[in-house]
Amino acid sequence: SGPLKPMNFTVQEGGGPRILHQFTLESPAVSFRMSGEKAGIIDIESSTGILYINGSLDWETKQVHKLQVESLDGNGSVVKGPFPVTIYVEDINDNPPEFDQKKYFGVVRQNSRPGKPFMYVHATDHDDPTTPHAQLSYSILHHFPNPYEEMLFQIDNVTGAISPSRTGSYYLDPQKQDTFTLVVSVRDMAGKTINAFTSSVDVIITVMESLWKAPPTIYIKENSTQVHPVNISKVQSNEPGVIYELFEKEKLPRLPFSVSKNGDIYVTEPLDREEKETYTFFVVTKDSKGELVDKPLQIHIIVEDINDNPPVCQQNPTIIEVQENEIGGKKTASVNLYTSFNIGTVLATDMDQKDTLNSRLQFQIQSQEPGFPTKNLFYIQQDTGDLQLSGRSLSKRDSAKYFLKVLVTDTKFQTVCDVEVHVIDINDQIPIFEKSDYANVTVAENIPIGTVLLEIQATDGDEPGTGSSLIIYQVKEGDPNNTLIIETDSETNRGFLKVNKALDFETMPVYNLVINATNPEPLVPNVQYNSSSLTTFKIFVTNVDEPPVFLNPVYKTEVSEDIPVNTLVMTVEAYDPEGDSDVQGKYAQCLACGKILFLQKSYLLVEGGPVVGYNAAQKSKAFLVLHLRDVNDNPPQIATDYPTFFCYPVSGGERTLIQAIDADEQFFYSKFTFTLVNEMNARNNWEISKFNATHAYLSPKHANFEEKTYEVPIILNDNGNPSLENKVNLKVSICKCSSENSCF
Repeated sequence: SGPLKPMNFTVQEGGGPRILHQFTLESPAVSFRMSGEKAGIIDIESSTGILYINGSLDWETKQVHKLQVESLDGNGSVVKGPFPVTIYVEDINDNPPEFDQKKYFGVVRQNSRPGKPFMYVHATDHDDPTTPHAQLSYSILHHFPNPYEEMLFQIDNVTGAISPSRTGSYYLDPQKQDTFTLVVSVRDMAGKTINAFTSSVDVIITVMESLWKAPPTIYIKENSTQVHPVNISKVQSNEPGVIYELFEKEKLPRLPFSVSKNGDIYVTEPLDREEKETYTFFVVTKDSKGELVDKPLQIHIIVEDINDNPPVCQQNPTIIEVQENEIGGKKTASVNLYTSFNIGTVLATDMDQKDTLNSRLQFQIQSQEPGFPTKNLFYIQQDTGDLQLSGRSLSKRDSAKYFLKVLVTDTKFQTVCDVEVHVIDINDQIPIFEKSDYANVTVAENIPIGTVLLEIQATDGDEPGTGSSLIIYQVKEGDPNNTLIIETDSETNRGFLKVNKALDFETMPVYNLVINATNPEPLVPNVQYNSSSLTTFKIFVTNVDEPPVFLNPVYKTEVSEDIPVNTLVMTVEAYDPEGDSDVQGKYAQCLACGKILFLQKSYLLVEGGPVVGYNAAQKSKAFLVLHLRDVNDNPPQIATDYPTFFCYPVSGGERTLIQAIDADEQFFYSKFTFTLVNEMNARNNWEISKFNATHAYLSPKHANFEEKTYEVPIILNDNGNPSLENKVNLKVSICKCSSENSCF
């Protein structure tokens, strides 16, 4: 209570009748009077001054009631006032939220970006919006059907925006399920109390095929005469307002393609298949901030061939040699036909696409010079270019050369190739030695290999510079071990008898040689080699004191790579080939016994006395082949040929192969063991499973990975003898990927 004055009251809505205040009378006042927004339930008791509400206020109907109160004397005249009295109605949570539609319908595209809204739901609450009573929170109660552990859709609890989840962006497919029903709930009190009002609504979502997909392979004819740029295809993002760009897969001097703001792809200039047959590039979409919106699409272009290249002669002129006696056309007994034989081939190429009519070549003889003894001495196969004699064999007396013009055509162009046919002499003369006997020569057994012992000469009456006149000399008799060789000067046909292998007095003190002379070309029938193509020569070999000889020219042994220094490796033996082998050989063997020792890590030492008694100055060498056995002394490592990565966002179920390698020989291990280091982060984030002896699968254990590089600690064991273990930190990238599932 209190004297009459301006006053404000805050009254919670509802609650029924109540007394708010009592104004006290001050003389000469005897009563009170109220006017204003009384709403039929607000009033004052005139004699006592009690301000009361006879009912319940409603905030939703009126939030403020403005009144005036005055005091009166006995005559009804105003003593004080009027004074303002304001009643503020305080809201209580007495209204449930209501959706603005009874059912919602939405459409989402396959592979839409996670978190990008494709529809909204909206609800209202009639309570005071400045209080939690009207603060609404949205959620998804049910999801029909729900084939995966995680929901395919998500909702913003404040705005009501519905978008695909990460799982939904990956798995939504109209071929598998084209309709989903969501039960969306809205709660007031910001959804933070169990006493909040709740409403729900069905949301019907239709899944449609993604607009963002790569077009099929695009075929473009080369050297187009159209006005460029020319539209060749179109791509369309699932999201409006994106920016389209091209991204080169190959680094080219220029990329003759462009993309418009609407996703239309153009070729900007005529293409040349002979310059480049195929093009591959990516189309990417970005938002206004430059961030990627969709996975890059790969565009594949094939340039189609047109006939724009003439035939080209591979050799111009083409030279073909034909012997005088080359077999020509053979006439059959029954009909007037000839069977022809190839004498050569006219080769031509066409730069147009292989195995098409554009590059199909056909051959035709245009002319023959000279035209005798007949004009049609030659025939060419139309589709192969094989040149043949059409009838009789050629004679050098008629002409030593023939000049042909061969027309080569495709469906549009033609080229003339020049062909020269050279008629070569037949082999009807045998080589004849200038001497039938070249006497003898005496040489020491240690004469150097390659020394010329004798020069010989024969002559041949056939045409010089041909296989019919070139002479080949061979030792026909007297050299069973091929110790000697004869080389021919092709210009002069002079022969040089040389030492091909070391002479040995003890094995062969005398050589009685019979040498023959032949041609590489076969003789014509009825002509044969005779004694004129033979000569004789004798070689006497004199003895020379020889060095000792090892029992083996090569000694081989095997040791472990960790053998101690100065370990005995092997023993070698030698003998003196001169004199009495029964006595001096044993003596030499005894003195020549040597030990092969390790001197240092990188050097070998040979110990033992020299071979003495028969020219102690002579020395010999033998080869030692030392194979080192591997020891398991290298720890295993992770192979780094290819980077390890997973595509962002990780959706679960992915795995990748990792490989262990070891510098030791594989003999020392049967398999590798892969184990995660016993650390909490490693165990919570990753798991390893065996694949085979050298590989294992690495898998993420959840999908909550950021787009960055992680280090995964792994312990490798090679299970060798002894086994070696190594801890490695494998770098694993979580990265955005292209449509080919490689790090973009």
